[in-house]
Amino acid sequence: MLEEYKKKRHFQKTPEPSSIGFKKSPDKPIFVVQRHDARKLHYDFRLEMDGVLKSWAVPKEPPKEAGTRRLAIETEDHPLAYANFEGEIPAGEYGAGKVEIWDRGTFDLLKREDEEIVVELEGEELKGIYVLVRTKYGKGEKGWLFFKKAS
Repeated sequence: MLEEYKKKRHFQKTPEPSSIGFKKSPDKPIFVVQRHDARKLHYDFRLEMDGVLKSWAVPKEPPKEAGTRRLAIETEDHPLAYANFEGEIPAGEYGAGKVEIWDRGTFDLLKREDEEIVVELEGEELKGIYVLVRTKYGKGEKGWLFFKKAS
């Protein structure tokens, strides 16, 4: 599952974690949002699923209020250890730039289908029911719409 992740990185040059060194949470699955100041500032939204972090790049700050929609581009799976990663990815490496944790917490998976994922997030910044819906907009099959559901 992590072949694409490993193919894009030189672990002798980057402080990013390889696929070892982190165990699955015994309680609820985790999520993390990392502010990534790379070529363009964006936020990486990651959900613990299938033993990895399923990941989406969100070009603008994730929505805290219902009614705000964001484009989310699906990216490669990341190892669970990436949930704790903060640091500087060196120039010349894939994703070069500063990574810092913007939010983290746990979630309940309410629905998971090919075209839609619904989770209830319990973080510091993001709380409530969030939806990812696959769309044809942006990057073909990798484009999703990310929003907070009205309560």
